[in-house]
Amino acid sequence: MLLSTLLLQALAGASIGKLGAAIGAGLAAIGAGIGIGKIGQSAMEGIARQPEAAGNIRTSMLIVAALIEGVALFAVIVCMLILFVK
Repeated sequence: MLLSTLLLQALAGASIGKLGAAIGAGLAAIGAGIGIGKIGQSAMEGIARQPEAAGNIRTSMLIVAALIEGVALFAVIVCMLILFVK
């Protein structure tokens, strides 16, 4: 009886951990999407206001978008490690 109770509690804890990892990966992806959307919006507004600076704005936008993608990928990898590694 005690063993089955402990086993059920361990399984419930594992499923909660998997749910947390999945939610964390989803939040990382959503956050990256929102961040890159805001970067694109700001870049387009900046280019519309100063068309002569379009090259510099575009370069800065790509660098920041790559950094955001890197952080999001790191967060998703950490969530996957939590999900698949005990």
